[in-house]
Amino acid sequence: MSGDSNGNGKVTVKSARNKRPRVEPTWHDRQLLARAKQGDADAFMELIRPYDREHRALAYQILGNRHRMDDSLQEAYLKAYRGLPGFNGQAALGTWLYRIVYNACLDELRREGRVIHLPLEHAAHVASSSDPGAVATARTGLVAALRSLPAELRTVVLLVHADGLDYEATSQVLGIPVGTVASRLHRARAALRAELEGGAA
Repeated sequence: MSGDSNGNGKVTVKSARNKRPRVEPTWHDRQLLARAKQGDADAFMELIRPYDREHRALAYQILGNRHRMDDSLQEAYLKAYRGLPGFNGQAALGTWLYRIVYNACLDELRREGRVIHLPLEHAAHVASSSDPGAVATARTGLVAALRSLPAELRTVVLLVHADGLDYEATSQVLGIPVGTVASRLHRARAALRAELEGGAA
């Protein structure tokens, strides 16, 4: 997701155009998966290594704390390792892992009784401007608008616009129909525009 300052202090909300392409598993990946399903821990670690960076980004965006991020990822990977024999390939492996990591982060938030935290540096990207004060104001306004959204709407914005998931992958991560993803995203965009236009008035 991106927000651009138009020079008058207003921020426009843009849709993400480039979605993450689905990567088909290679022969090597399939061999690793077969070995990991049989309990080969080294194969499992090699299998998840390509996804670790984006998992860490997601966990940090949600939790806003590196120690909690590490704890949640450790829990998520343990659940994935134990649950791998039941993985049937209906969803892409990356999406399946993503959902486990996401749910582990939500479990951590519930334990702490906290709401989803959206760090400033990951929430929005505002175009450069000759007026640093205007950029700071616009950026702060966009982050505040995101934080004002209900958690269910904010999460869809985060997954689609910040992490680049398409509607189908987002529906699989959240366990909701694709139509619900589209509906929540539409409501979130409308709420963000209203909040940003009202704040700039």
